[in-house]
This record gives sequence, C-alpha cells and structure tokens, in this order.
Amino acid sequence: MTVEIVEVTDKAMLRRFIRVPFIVHRDDKSWVPPLLTEREEAFTPRKNEFLRRAEVRFWIARRDGRDVGRISAQIDPLAQKDGSGGVGHFGCLSAIDDREVFALLFKTAEDFLCSRGMRHVQGPFTLSINEETGLLVDGFDTPPMMMMGHDPVYEATQIEAAGYQGEGDVYAYLLDMDVPLSKSARNMLERPLASSVTMRRLNLKDYDNEIRRIVDIFNDAWSGNQGFVPMTEPETDELATRLRLLLDERLVWFAEMNGEPVAFIVTLPNINEAIRDLNGRLFPFGAVKLLWRLKVKGLKSARVPLMGVRRSLAGTVVGSALPLQLIGAIWPGVKKLGFRWVELSWILESNRPMRSILERLGAKSYKTYRIYGKTFG
Repeated sequence: MTVEIVEVTDKAMLRRFIRVPFIVHRDDKSWVPPLLTEREEAFTPRKNEFLRRAEVRFWIARRDGRDVGRISAQIDPLAQKDGSGGVGHFGCLSAIDDREVFALLFKTAEDFLCSRGMRHVQGPFTLSINEETGLLVDGFDTPPMMMMGHDPVYEATQIEAAGYQGEGDVYAYLLDMDVPLSKSARNMLERPLASSVTMRRLNLKDYDNEIRRIVDIFNDAWSGNQGFVPMTEPETDELATRLRLLLDERLVWFAEMNGEPVAFIVTLPNINEAIRDLNGRLFPFGAVKLLWRLKVKGLKSARVPLMGVRRSLAGTVVGSALPLQLIGAIWPGVKKLGFRWVELSWILESNRPMRSILERLGAKSYKTYRIYGKTFG
C-alpha cells in the first residue's frame, strides 16, 4: 500500500503521534515506554517554552490505515546565532524498518525546512538540542536512563540511506558503584581542594535562585560548543518545576570561588527504572507503583544529566580539577541512597579530559549517540 504522510493538526492526532514509538518498539525489551501524560505536556506549547519560540511541525506516516512512523522538523531562532542562519533540525524520529517510510518522512521534513530557507539540517533532537540528543548507534541491549533516547538497530542505516552523515558522537558512561575503586582513583577523589575553592550542597530554601545559578553556569560552560543553544529564562522556570520533586540536596553540589558559584553537578534518580513496566499509564495503578518504587523500594540507578565549569576556568589547574571534585562530592550521597549504577551523560567525543577522568574512575562508555547532518542543494 502507498505510504501517506499526515501533518499533526489537533490533539487527537498528537496523541497518535506520541503513540507511534509504542508500535515501533512493541517487541523491544530494552525500550522504556514514556508516560503518556508527560509526553502530552512536552508537546504542548503552554508547557514547553521551546514550542512557543521555535517553528515546529509534526507528521505521521500511515500505510493501509495504520500509523507506521513519525518525524518532526523544527527551526530554533537561537540556533541561528552565528549570523549565517539556515540551520534546521529534525527529531522525534520513529518508524518501522521500511525504506519508503523513512524516505517520505525525511522528504516531508526537508521540504518544510527548505521552504523556510534552511540550508542544513541536523538531528535527531527531541525537541531542543538541550533535550534528547542524537540517535542511539551502540548500546541497544540495555534500557535508556531518564531523558535519554532509545532507537532500533536499523534506524542508523535508514538515516544514512536518506543522505545523512554522522557529524559527531556523544557518549553515556556507566559507573558501577559496587566495583571497588582503584588506589589511584581513591587518591584522585581524596585530593584536597584548592585553597580558593569551597564546595556546598544545593540550598533548597533558595531553590529558584539555585536553579538559575545552575543554568547560568551551564550556559556559560557550554557556549563554546558547536550548535549549542542556551537555556532561556522561561525554560529555566520550567526546568525548576520539573526537577523540584526529584532533586535531593545530597546529589546536587556547587563549587565556589570567593563566594561565587563557578561549577556544579546535578544527579537525578533514574525515573525510567520506576516506570518501565507501566506501559505509559499512571492509571489505574501506575501512580501507586511509581510512588512506592520512589519512596519505599528505592531505585538502583541514577543519572548525572548536568555538569558545568565556567569557561573562565578552562585550561587552568583549578578548572581541570573541578569535575573530579564534583563527582567526589556526590559520591557519599550516591552510596547512602543505595544507587548501584550512575550514568554520566552525555559526554562529547571531543571532551578527552572528562572522558579520561571517568575512565580512571572505572566508568565504561556503554552507549553512543550520533548526531547526523545533511546539506541541501
């Protein structure tokens, strides 16, 4: 049957769009079904500042009356900051293993981006570059942690068949807390702080301002990376709301110099571990299971999704030492809360210093995500 591409124009179609991965991954034991209510909020402009500032389109591929794929195309004005313009993104990619389906999805997204003057497309990003980034190309046999993607093995081949090439990889490192640290690793963690540096926990009594400090350092630390888009103030407010119930002050630390925050680390419990068998639903019993697993049973895995050191310290002795000292700061809390595994992600392939630190601590690179790109014309 001929493949039909349908644009998402109302809430009913958006719900179908959200459910496409449930079809694609129905036999994938490593996939974690997202909570449907959370996904609906993520794709609602009122709840997601990115959708209010960017131009975004969603499409569904149908064959013989069945939904068989989906894709998004987005143009973020903040991604055009170098003045050249012409950079569009694709994301939310999920489809059955069918060359025609992928070809038509990409053609639809590319035609839209071309019509808006875009000359280059990158992805997948769902939806912002600061959310789920890249396509999983290695590490399919384990479930993804929170806010990380999971894709079928065939998807990279289908993307490359559509004319896309890899433009950079990011890694997820996994630290097994039950594996004893080597003597050299213990020495690294126990190394005294520089006299100019003090460490402190998150201050929950000053929560909103603490989140703003995190975002301010994050935007500064990552600003030199190609394609980086800063978090805006509305996104910062949304982040504060989403994280409030997840943050534990023992797992969020700042490094300060002369009383000013210059670096931070955020560790979060891996919610995916708690929702994996809920099939996307909180009702009628999912919410009870989730609360019990979070508050009573406890989780065994956590993720470090955010870490940053101000650019003014790049290349300095203090700046080079801070990532390790931040990891050392969260170590007691991670052990106290009973986490067995901690994922640190994502880590740029070009960030050799950070990768070296993690590898010396015994962390293993266990998942690779690839960013693809294509130039038009």
